[in-house]
Amino acid sequence: MEKGNGGFSETGLRRLRDVLARHVESGRIPGLVALVGRGGETHVEAMGTMRHDGGAPMRRDTIFRMASTSKPVAMAAAMVLLDECRLRLDDLVEPWLPELAGRQVLKRIDGPLDDTVPARRPITVRDLLTSTFGLGMDMTALGAPIMGAIFEQGLTPDLPEPMPEPDEWMRRLGTLPLMHQPGERWQYQISHDVLAVLVARVTGQSFETFLRERVFDPLGMKDTGFHVPAHKIGRLPDLYAPDPRTGEFVVWDEAAGGRWSRPPAFQGGGGGLVSTADDYHAYFRMLLNGGTHEGERILSRSAVELMTTNRLTPEQQAVRHAMAVDNVHVSFGQGQHGGWGMGMAVRTYRGDYAPVGQFGWDGGSGTSTYADPHNRLTGILLSQVGMSVPDPARLIHDFWTTLYQAIDD
Repeated sequence: MEKGNGGFSETGLRRLRDVLARHVESGRIPGLVALVGRGGETHVEAMGTMRHDGGAPMRRDTIFRMASTSKPVAMAAAMVLLDECRLRLDDLVEPWLPELAGRQVLKRIDGPLDDTVPARRPITVRDLLTSTFGLGMDMTALGAPIMGAIFEQGLTPDLPEPMPEPDEWMRRLGTLPLMHQPGERWQYQISHDVLAVLVARVTGQSFETFLRERVFDPLGMKDTGFHVPAHKIGRLPDLYAPDPRTGEFVVWDEAAGGRWSRPPAFQGGGGGLVSTADDYHAYFRMLLNGGTHEGERILSRSAVELMTTNRLTPEQQAVRHAMAVDNVHVSFGQGQHGGWGMGMAVRTYRGDYAPVGQFGWDGGSGTSTYADPHNRLTGILLSQVGMSVPDPARLIHDFWTTLYQAIDD
């Protein structure tokens, strides 16, 4: 197999291109942008169209809703504050987030909301950074009163109505008991949005403004933010959530006039960003470079290592593993292989083609973003098909399988 300059074989890259094209030609994935980088070499494939029924072609600079792949990037704001000692890992959050003072904790996860005991200790910054502060999305508890209350209060970003402005969101959050004692159990999603409020209150700036000044602008991430301005809206495709029974394409969010066509009331760290393949490549390459970008330091090496090292105990890791395995019809294997750092998955054992140490995450809008320190590799795959059907997850799985086959050195 002949080699490219970055340790990719030309044969392997052709196979990668062919596999991606097969998904687009199936009609189940209207279009995609894929970027792979290794060393100084970058390869990009833009295939298909912006709409499922045709329209403009996908381009390298197409803007996508990043969904949960926002988490690894948004986490950088909190890490900057740790680096500057404006936050400390074991600071109590109450001075900035008084809504989280004096917590009560459910006696049973499926119990009534008033059947509680006092929290054994206050919530710390570390609890938020590691998604262990006591409240989150628990797919095993659907139907329980606490999960019903989370949805009813509009605390998650996936409902028809967008989340309220941060102070009101925190007020609503503060009316609920915790599901588990602080620091006890890993739970998904909500801690990232609490962190966004914490960063804004500590800095006196909006979450987006701080991210832009300290992360986006220094990295040249010119198309990353919490909405798409009018002059760029033509680069944003509609987002589809196909009917899981029929496969029929259903528009979940339109580009023009949709949720991301205007600034949101809530700038959340859990899933609100829009971005491009090149912008995300710049961010993950910075992490691979130990926090530097073109000679400028964005994060300390220690902060990057903290983010990209598993933080979970074996018991907490079992919960995270169960979340992925129990949703295998959606995840199709991604995210199953180990622990969680700060804002991202960290592989702790070899469960598929990717090695131990790979870090990143996937998004429910059909996105996948990981970096691999062992191979000095980045991979970004972006589509506009949500995980209501398994097709985008299968696409993501095949992307990573063929990408690792393309490594040849």
